[in-house]
Order: sequence, then C-alpha cells, then structure tokens
Amino acid sequence: MLIHSATQLLTLKGGPQRGRDLGSLGIIEDGAVLIRGEKIAAIGRSDELRASLPGEPSLDATGCVVMPGFVDPHTHLIWGGDRSAEFAMKMSGMHYLDILASGGGIISTVRATRTASIETLISQARPRLLRMFAHGTTTAEAKTGYGLQTATELRLLKALLVLDHESPMDISITFLGAHAIAPEYKDDPQGYTDLVSCTMLPIVRQWWEVHAPRLPLPFVDVFCEDKAFNLEQSRQILGAAGELGFPLKIHADEFDNIGGTSLAVELGAVSADHLVKTSGADIAALARSDTVAVSLPCTPFGLAEHEYTPAEKIIDAGGILALATDCNPGTAWNESMQFAIALACRYMKLTPAQAVAASTINAAHAIRRADRIGSIEEGKQADLLILSVPDYRHLGYRFGTNLVKQVVKHGRVYSVDVGYYRTA
Repeated sequence: MLIHSATQLLTLKGGPQRGRDLGSLGIIEDGAVLIRGEKIAAIGRSDELRASLPGEPSLDATGCVVMPGFVDPHTHLIWGGDRSAEFAMKMSGMHYLDILASGGGIISTVRATRTASIETLISQARPRLLRMFAHGTTTAEAKTGYGLQTATELRLLKALLVLDHESPMDISITFLGAHAIAPEYKDDPQGYTDLVSCTMLPIVRQWWEVHAPRLPLPFVDVFCEDKAFNLEQSRQILGAAGELGFPLKIHADEFDNIGGTSLAVELGAVSADHLVKTSGADIAALARSDTVAVSLPCTPFGLAEHEYTPAEKIIDAGGILALATDCNPGTAWNESMQFAIALACRYMKLTPAQAVAASTINAAHAIRRADRIGSIEEGKQADLLILSVPDYRHLGYRFGTNLVKQVVKHGRVYSVDVGYYRTA
C-alpha cells in the first residue's frame, strides 16, 4: 500500500534526539510512504513514488499530516476500581503523599486490585487501551504495581500479556512491585524492600521464563521518594534486579530530590521518570548518560500543582527528553498523548516540534524500541498516524479533541472514531 499526498510527512529519521537537536522532524512535503506487509519499504515525494508504482493500492492523505505513531513510555494501565473520591481531597489542599500515608492513594487502589479477578482487571483495562489507540498511541509501556504482593503482581503481569496479545497496540511491560510500601509492612519498610529484592524479583524472573520466554525481560521500576522507597532501598531493589538481568527504570524527583536520578544514571537505567524537583547536578548527570528523562506533565496538572519538569535545562544540558501520559487512577487518568503534548508546550515551554519528537522517537528510546518504532524509516515497523489537519503544529495548539483520523499499526489501517476503533 502507498500512502500518498500527505501535506507533511514527519519522518523523524536519525535516531533519538539529544539536547538542542530535539525537534528535528525530517519533514517531506507532499510526502508518501510505501508499506510492504508490516514494514515501511520506502519514503519520498508522492509524485516520485506514485510514478514508480503505478499499480500500487493507495491511500490518499491529501490535506493530512502523516507521522509516526505516538509511543507512551510510562503508564499504569492496569488497576482495579477508581479514586474519584480522593479528587476533592486533593483539590481542598491535602498533599498526595499525606493521602498515601493515611492509607489512600496507591494503597486504596491496591485494595481494589487485590480483590479483582484477572477477567475483571482485563475488562477494565481494555477500554483504556483502546482510547489510547484511538488517540494515536501505537505502543505503550504498562506497569504492574497495584498488587504489592507476589500473587497479585503475577496476576497483573499475566493480564498485561493477555492485553498485549489481543490488542492492536504493542505493550512494553514493567514490574513495579516497589510502587509503595505494602500495607502489611507499613511499620517495616525495610522488610518489604527485602521481600521485593530477595523474593519477588527471582520469582518474577522464573515466572517470565515460563510464561513469556520469547519476549525480552520486563523492566523493573521503583518509586524513589520520601514516604515510599528511600535512596538506599531503591538501590537495593534496582541492584538486585540488575543482577538478575532486568533492565531498569525509576520514579524520581516527583515531590523531593533525594538522589534517584543520579542513582538511575549510576546503574545505567533506561529512564528516570517524573523529574520535577531534579537538581542541576542530576541534570548534568543525565546529560552525560544515555538515561532518558521522561516527563509526565499530566501528573502535576492532575494534582493542580505548578511545577513541571525543567525541560529547558535538560535540553540545554544535552539530555534526552521524552514525554508520557502517566495514565493512572489517582493523579492522571488521561489516555491521550495529544494532551500531554499540549501541556508540555504550555508549561514546559517545548515547541510543537520538540514535543512531537519527545513523544515518538525519544519515547521509543525510553523503552528500548527506537530501532523498530518512533520514526518513519525504511525497514521499521509500519506504525503511523494520519492526522485530520494539514500542519503538525496543530498538535499542542489544540487540545481536548482528537486530531487522529486513521491509525496504521503493523501495516494495517484503522479508521478512528471517538472512544473506539474499527478496521478501515
């Protein structure tokens, strides 16, 4: 199939974009993409490709932008219940960590998740996944972390594998047993740290080899914050994970700067995520590394807070910046990367071009898939979006609506309507 006559074809060729290179979109005007099976076979100008392929089945993208599918590198896709009752508490001024310490927050979702069957968890997560897809996310990372006990965490892993298999989207899975201190260990956080590092992680490794032997090992993540896991506990968990061969991620600097970002760099983590309170020294460490700074602008927005990731400082230092939704039940129930882009442009001062690159090729790099997705290049997976606008700058400029007209995933075209998708 030849997709042709795109007003703008955004290729984002050349790999992850560091520092001031962020925002290099590689635009081809009147662009075309040739797809063979599930792969991109050629890109170029429409007149040239149409002349060389006169009998090729085609899709006319006149008046539209064609670009890579969004990659969402940080979500908490799967959980039980909801936390709508806590929204008023936060809006009245109660701090999120205080809600967590009083048994709310993550712990309230843990209670609902532990009692939910795997069928319930899958059925509740499925519409979230489809809304992501309808808004242009073609690959998403998804974490466990609402079990905080071995059996439930394994049930969440199994549910994510089912969703990955049945969904048109690809899911990159992360084990987050260290999302919070389990309620049974409220007065013994070191005991729970030992449970995660010495018991859960080896079990997860063995379980994965049986249930998903053809897939790469999941990432292992930890919530490194005051009232969650301190720096040494985070080091213990990530160190144990690394020894078992797991790739690493970290939640850091969302509320306090306790050294999580520098720890991520030291241990060679794939990404450090949130990064609101990140210090100048941490930013300098990121810039010297290949660890991706993943910003989650929907989270401070969801908490009605005013500090966001210091994106300009990360870019000026030469770091690799990516965007994600942080879709979760407590602070950012949002499935749209388009909205994350709009927030990043306003509150982090990214240009639309920078935000697009941070949501595609750099986001793919944050889940170790930049060699396969995140840009439109020959040989890569045919994961594309056709937007119903003639200029990519409508992304960021507009919000609260869906600009995606069609999604191409693994070479298959889906026409999008609000809230669901159907095969074209």
